[in-house]
Amino acid sequence: MKKILLTIAVLGGIAFSSFAQTATTTAAASPATGGAKFSIGAEAGLPLGDASTVFSTVIGGSLKFELPTGTNTFFTLSAGYNAYLTKSMFKDAGLPGSTGFVPIKAGLKYYADGNFFLEGQAGIVFSTETDGGHAFVYSPGIGYSFSGGFEAGVRYEAWSNDGTTGQLGLRLAFRF
Repeated sequence: MKKILLTIAVLGGIAFSSFAQTATTTAAASPATGGAKFSIGAEAGLPLGDASTVFSTVIGGSLKFELPTGTNTFFTLSAGYNAYLTKSMFKDAGLPGSTGFVPIKAGLKYYADGNFFLEGQAGIVFSTETDGGHAFVYSPGIGYSFSGGFEAGVRYEAWSNDGTTGQLGLRLAFRF
């Protein structure tokens, strides 16, 4: 858990230190999205593949930082928490009600028309369970940024470590 907190602190430090550099890059940002942005979001998902036999849904939350790197293109850093909720028949068999994970990802976000975006991220996901381990995570997605700071995105997210665990995820967020 200390490694997870250290990683989040380092990523946060990088994000905050690069926020000071955005004054010169704001002009290169898409007019619809402006300069550097933070967002906080609620997440929900449907487990895919073998995970869907044991887990019914995924719920969680995330924080994301977007830094303009060129016209309509942003570098992203995100961290969050996902709880995979166990199906009732497996809870009755003694499995815990949920299993927690902390994904930490970096990627690129491209605004195709000012509000519609394409995004790809990759990173690492840590289990919050004792001896739960970690896995490589990647997630391509699409979404839309609404006026007023709201954003909705859909993504496929896969975790790879001696097999793949996947989900179809939805993120509803507020950007500021």
